[in-house]
Amino acid sequence: MIISVASKNPVKIEAARLGFQKVFPTEVVEVEGIHVPSGVSDQPMTDDETLQGARTRAEQAKERVSRANFWVGIEGGVNLTHHGMESFAWVVVISREGGSGQSRTSMFFLPPRIAELIHEGKELGEATDIVFNHHNSKQERGTVGFLTNNLINRTSYYVDAVVLALIPFTNKELYR
Repeated sequence: MIISVASKNPVKIEAARLGFQKVFPTEVVEVEGIHVPSGVSDQPMTDDETLQGARTRAEQAKERVSRANFWVGIEGGVNLTHHGMESFAWVVVISREGGSGQSRTSMFFLPPRIAELIHEGKELGEATDIVFNHHNSKQERGTVGFLTNNLINRTSYYVDAVVLALIPFTNKELYR
């Protein structure tokens, strides 16, 4: 089973691999990453924009990697609410056999300093690096990893959403 992940980020590639292995434990899963544009802002600022980014990534991967069985787009975003700034990601999976699935991760609220840096135009990963005096956190444990003392890292945070996005493919009779 060949999975094309619409990113070169090792966190997203590993999350897709782990999610597919959970759902299809008897399959040999080969995962490859490809850089494609999201078609949205570098830092999506709404739920809809984030979902559109994940969808566009999966569609772009499908156009470029025809030999895959599944194409996966994962897009992280933020959304400002009256409670504060939420952080979350969307996962969109497209199948060679037709159809798609999508899921959103759980969300968490960002600390005020990180939200302030995002309002100033920084991406979440960059803001996290500034606050935690780190480099390239988005390709490692991510914001969620820093805020949970790595109880949940960015990879594990995405895995369940990948599994949930695969529901239509494991329950085909219910998703016609």
